[in-house]
Parts: sequence; structure tokens; C-alpha cells
Amino acid sequence: MAKKRFYKETWAPGNMLYPLPAVMVSCGAEKKEHNIITISWTGTINSDPPMCYISVRPGRYSYDIIKKNMAFVINLTTEELVRVTDFNGVKSGRKVDKFAQGRLTPIKATKVAAPIIAECPVNIECKVTHIIPLGTHDMFMAEIVAVHVDEHLIDDKNHLRLDKANLLAYSHGFYYVLGKNKGRFGFSVHKKKRKGEKKKHHRPKR
Repeated sequence: MAKKRFYKETWAPGNMLYPLPAVMVSCGAEKKEHNIITISWTGTINSDPPMCYISVRPGRYSYDIIKKNMAFVINLTTEELVRVTDFNGVKSGRKVDKFAQGRLTPIKATKVAAPIIAECPVNIECKVTHIIPLGTHDMFMAEIVAVHVDEHLIDDKNHLRLDKANLLAYSHGFYYVLGKNKGRFGFSVHKKKRKGEKKKHHRPKR
């Protein structure tokens, strides 16, 4: 059997870790400073306590608001919100009221001084613990202190059905809607169920 050959080009170092989330981050303790910034430089960094991060350029309008209040909310986005998600990434809050322009509804958060975006299916309240200068961006490391989920995404067995949310992802300049489920965590090592055997449900370890 002929050995498979692989051909690759070598590029200069650059950000090529895709796909990424495309989230709207809301901030501001008072109505007059409420703002939204669209971010893809974001992710999970710890399980217990639950922690995440966002990276923001110091020149962005939201930067000083987040730094002042040491809090923000990560709002997951959907196919229906793709236009306003993009808009909030290219327009500045210095010139535009993004809640009003995007017809989005701010709701008071339960644990932090920042508004929740009501139209987003999942809202993650975050308290900043560290700010780390990295170069073009500063990383805001934060503890997740509350999570809000739309009721229609919870099924009759009390399971969260994010597959029904049509969540957005970002890949190399383009937005995509998450598609087919190709397997549950751990499916590659699960044994096939024998005939007549009851199915067992296991929570994936984090």
C-alpha cells in the first residue's frame, strides 16, 4: 500500500485557531455607559471555580468601562442576531447607542454591574479577577458568577438544548451557524449497547 503523502505551506506566525465563538459582551454600571462589544478572542480557562476570559484592545470604548467596573456579561449569539452581532463589532459606542440602534433590550444582571442582553439565549455574568497586558490586547480574566438560559432551550427532562439555539461561530472573517451533531463527548470509547440493555447516561467530566 502506497504511503500517504502530505503537502503543507509554512506561514508566518498568526492567529489561526478557528472556529471561535462570536459573542456580544455587554458592560456598564449605569445606563449612560451601557455598551456592547462583539468579541471572538474569548474562551474557558478553568472549571472550578468556573472562569473565562475576553481580550480587548485598550483603545476600544468598552475597555475603560470594563476596567472601571471590573465586570462584564458574555451573551451568546444566534443566527437571528448575526447582523447586529457584526454591527456591534465594527461600530464604536463612542458614537452609537448600540442597544437602541440594534433594538436590543438591556436587563439588570443579578451579580455584576453590567446589563444582560435579553435577546441572547445564554448570558454569562463575569467578575474580573486579573487584567494581563499581552501586546495589542489586554486579557480580562474573570470568574463566572451567574448564568441565565432561555426557558425554551430547556427540555422536559431539564436538559439544556443548545443545539436548538442556532448559535454563531466565527472562522477567519466569516460567521457560521453551528450545524450537525457528530457525536457526544466520549463517544469514541463508549461500548455499543447490547440488545435489551438499558441505556446509561453519563455526564462528561470537565
